[in-house]
Amino acid sequence: MAEDLEVSKGSKEEQYQSLLPQIEGLLTGENNQIANLANITAALKEQFNFFWVGFYLVDTENELVLGPFQGPIACTRIRKGRGVCGGAWSQEKTLIVPDVEKFPGHIACSSLSKSEIVLPLYKQGKIIGVLDVDSNQLNSFDEIDEKYLSQVLKLLDN
Repeated sequence: MAEDLEVSKGSKEEQYQSLLPQIEGLLTGENNQIANLANITAALKEQFNFFWVGFYLVDTENELVLGPFQGPIACTRIRKGRGVCGGAWSQEKTLIVPDVEKFPGHIACSSLSKSEIVLPLYKQGKIIGVLDVDSNQLNSFDEIDEKYLSQVLKLLDN
């Protein structure tokens, strides 16, 4: 049950390892993409208390639109190639930004966001959006986040 999410303690890696099977359980038997994205954002926010976590979904060939998220109000649309989200989409790769102020073209939806990781979301080999996670601390994201957030997104690619 969703209300039974067990928030674990320990290292970042141990927290992800505990959370992954719980997210898989939330997704089992549910085919609605919006419901699944919403539960993933809630689970990640609950476990890690990220400043902002959510999805931007491909709306047109050149624009992402805001999807399910947890956190402060966000930018509604992002052009392909703009900011960290648009960059991850156009480059088809994960972007880890230790200091968003130093990222060329960063889109500041909130001045409180200090670091960010954005991962492409695939469905049957095609990018359908991105997962965007922001922290209000510098240097919050690393290869551990990339590894486990990628595993979370793979649960959706079926």
